[in-house]
Parts: sequence; structure tokens; C-alpha cells
Amino acid sequence: MGSKGAVEIIFRSEIGDPEAIAAREAEYKQRFANPFVAASRGYIDDVIMPHSTRRRIANALKNLQGKQLSNPWKKHDNIPL
Repeated sequence: MGSKGAVEIIFRSEIGDPEAIAAREAEYKQRFANPFVAASRGYIDDVIMPHSTRRRIANALKNLQGKQLSNPWKKHDNIPL
């Protein structure tokens, strides 16, 4: 849900005043519709800026290039039914 719809639901008593709704919408965007707020609270690990996305993906794939899995042997097998 976008900030406009959320503000119209939360503050429906102020729906007649477009200036108040615009102010509430700006406040809602600043407080909740911001990835940096979520990152500061620990909900997400990192915020990647659009200009550095390609470099971050390339570095992650380079780190995974020589990875070898070492899974433990199976202790038990499935019995035939």
C-alpha cells in the first residue's frame, strides 16, 4: 500500500482538508516509507544504492565462483515402502 492510501485510511477524519492530508503523507513517507529507517532498526541487512548494484552483484558472484560444498554423509537411507 502506498503512503497516500495509508494516510487516507489512518487519517480519514481529516480527509476534507487536502493540505492536512498532504502534510500527513509527507510525514508518513519520512517515517515509514524509507529504507534507511528499516535498516537502522535491523529489519534489513543493507541498503544498496542503484549506482552500486552491478558492482555488488559482481563481487558476490566472484566470491561464490570457487565455492565447494561439503555436505555430511547421509546416516540413514529411506526404506522402500
